[in-house]
Amino acid sequence: MKIATKFLGEVEIEEKDILFFEHGLLGLEEHKKFVLLPISEEHPLVLLQSVEKCEIGFVMAYPFAFKKDYSFDLSEEDLEQLQIENEEDVLTYAVVTMKETLQDSTINLLAPLVINVEKKYGKQIVLQDNKAFPLRFPLQSLEGSAK
Repeated sequence: MKIATKFLGEVEIEEKDILFFEHGLLGLEEHKKFVLLPISEEHPLVLLQSVEKCEIGFVMAYPFAFKKDYSFDLSEEDLEQLQIENEEDVLTYAVVTMKETLQDSTINLLAPLVINVEKKYGKQIVLQDNKAFPLRFPLQSLEGSAK
């Protein structure tokens, strides 16, 4: 099926690639269906695009690529909602706020998106220990596991 996107124009997606966010995203609770689209081969960035509304799309990054000690635990409720059975099925992304250059951009480490890639469920988690990781962490350089 074809969808219109915020940044990439019209793209072809497969129905099987649609992710379901039962509670939507923060501030966008009514939007439940999204797809991850690659932006560039050179950067660890993807687009989380709403399937339902082309104006809703977010640049996302793999947070471990920018903060090597980034980690958090999921609650039993989160594990249940995402139907996580295997750690290998979990993929974590964080929203990027793009600036003039990638080095001036920031990543939101406080509210990551956790995706069960096997079951196609996603959830945005607000970390309770909000002092551990900031809302606006500078991207400046790759320091983690996606070098």
